[in-house]
Order: sequence, then structure tokens, then C-alpha cells
Amino acid sequence: MKNRQAATTRQPARAAALIVAAMLAACAQPQGAAGPSRPSTEEMSIEQFAQTDFNRTVSVAMRDNLESLSRLLEKLYRRNPAEWRKTGAPDIETAIERGRKAIREGRPPPELAGLRDIEILSVALDPNYRGDRAGAFVTGMASTIINAHDGRTRFYVTDVLNAQHVYNAARNVEIAAWLLASKRLSDGRPLLLANEMSEGATNLSFEREFGQLIGRLDLIANLLDENLRRVGINYMQGLLFFNFLPVR
Repeated sequence: MKNRQAATTRQPARAAALIVAAMLAACAQPQGAAGPSRPSTEEMSIEQFAQTDFNRTVSVAMRDNLESLSRLLEKLYRRNPAEWRKTGAPDIETAIERGRKAIREGRPPPELAGLRDIEILSVALDPNYRGDRAGAFVTGMASTIINAHDGRTRFYVTDVLNAQHVYNAARNVEIAAWLLASKRLSDGRPLLLANEMSEGATNLSFEREFGQLIGRLDLIANLLDENLRRVGINYMQGLLFFNFLPVR
């Protein structure tokens, strides 16, 4: 009987130990293990204590948007090598790395310094523009998205975003993608080679990246409206149902 009781007592302890071990194993997975086919997260940091769940959601969405833009830039540079050569970089890898930094900062190519968001996009989609069109196009979208989020890429409890601005950024990405596919140079060639559908190859990876950008922006715009609405509803529910706080 004692042995049976001891075994029964040990079972919850073993279960708890297994749960803790599983959690530790999950935490020990390298951050690099995450990829396009699985979700990724960030290590715990002190700044996250100044963020609500919603702040974290918007921060992660912004991180993924900037990563999508980085992938778009790399794809455009590889399909249009003449563009990265205009940057003066010694090789495509250096050009891509410089471009990623410019995306994070929402900074246009040097010849477009002083312009921002839709101004950069307008120049990038002008057939007469002779600069790095791929860099201008992608950094123009980055500047548009960042400015729609009040110039921020990480968000905290004191930040207040405008849902309409984020919604407008999503529409601007749609318009930019459509113009990129439809506008032509004076000789009839596309502004930039992007999606490809031919007998020899099919490449719709650009369209997928644009779709993901638009989807994330629309989701955040809807959540911003819902978040403000829920604050009011929760307050009214508290008054309606007289939700007193426990005292013991």
C-alpha cells in the first residue's frame, strides 16, 4: 500500500518535470531555426514589459513587413542586376545589405534625399528616373509603411496609431504593385522585371510578398479600430454589471 501511495505521489511530480523539460527545450531552440514555413518570435527582453499584447502584435507585424521588403529588394536586384550596380556597391551582397539598412531606416537612395513615402514611390515609378529604381521603389514602400505607423517600428503602451493611416498604406502598396506591373519604359520594357509567367518559367514570388504586406497592414488597421472599440465596450460592461473588485 505504501509503495502504491508513493508511486501515486510521484506521478504528478514526474508529469511536472516533463512539462518543465519540454518548456526548457522549446526555449533552447535557436532563433535561426525559424523560417518562412514556421512562425518566429523574439527572446524575452526588458522592453517587452512596456508593451501590451497588442503592442507586441503590431511590433511583430512591422518586423515581418520589413523582412518582406528586404526579400523584395533582393529579388528585384537579382532579376534586375543593372539596378544594384547603380548603387556603386562592389557586389550584389553588399548592395543588398546596404538596402536592408535603408529599409529599416525608411531612407531613400542618396539622389532622392529629402523625399519621403509616396514622394519616393512616385519618382521610382517614373519611367524617366535613371537611378536605382529597385532601391527607390522598396525604400519608398518602407517609408510609407513606417510613416503610417507614426514613424515607429516598435510600439509601447504610450503609442497611439491611426487606423486610417495604416489602411491607406495598404492601399498604397496595392497601387505600387499594380503600377510596377503595368507601367512601361519608352521602349516598351517593364520598369523592373518581377513576376514571370511564360512557357519556360513561372515566378509569382513577388505577388506573394505584396499580398502578405497588404494582408498584415489591413489586419493591423482592423485591429486598431477594434482595440479602441473594445476599450469603450469593456468600460461600459464594467458599469453595467457592477464588476466590483475582490477584497479577500
